[in-house]
Amino acid sequence: MPLDDRSALEIISTPRPQPSRPRNRYVYYPGTAGVPESVAVSIRGRSYAIAAGAVIDGPEAQGVLFAHGGVGGGHSLYIADGRLHYVYNWLGDAIQKISSSSAVPAGRHVFTAEFTKDGVEPDTRSATGTLTLYIDMKKVGEGRIMTQPGFFALTGDGLCVGRDSGSPVSPDYAAPFAFTGGTIERVVIDVSGERYVDHEKEVAAWIMRD
Repeated sequence: MPLDDRSALEIISTPRPQPSRPRNRYVYYPGTAGVPESVAVSIRGRSYAIAAGAVIDGPEAQGVLFAHGGVGGGHSLYIADGRLHYVYNWLGDAIQKISSSSAVPAGRHVFTAEFTKDGVEPDTRSATGTLTLYIDMKKVGEGRIMTQPGFFALTGDGLCVGRDSGSPVSPDYAAPFAFTGGTIERVVIDVSGERYVDHEKEVAAWIMRD
């Protein structure tokens, strides 16, 4: 005894059997039920890009484009006060926020948060790197973050598009902070490690291809 002498960190960071084979690209749509973390895309310990295709009606648009996790850990891409924001909530302890330097314009756009991993924090095994925000092909924000090695939550607080259905990832808003003032078409999450392409036609094709 004990039957399992792993630490809590080792237990939550150990991959578990999945009902489907892992892949490099996931597509999620608004108006659907939240996706439990056990079957949602895993970004743990890797580079990733979150691209939300949406039509913005005007400056009043606001709300969550994408959220995964909750107050105890997670990340969220959202529009508030006319700007694009990304928050990575590290274990409920560190609120890491990157905001766009320019206002979100009206029209059809692709809003992207790209994390490029370049290291690992030795004490916590958290991936470290640069998070870059894009509106279409224009870089509008950048900052250093670290991502947690384990699950965001053991129960609840799954992945949602167009709202944050559980506890709020960011202290900037109260859940669900549903998206209003426009229409979300889809959210694409890529974990292949390929860099985001700064070309408007290629970006549009990337988010729209099936």
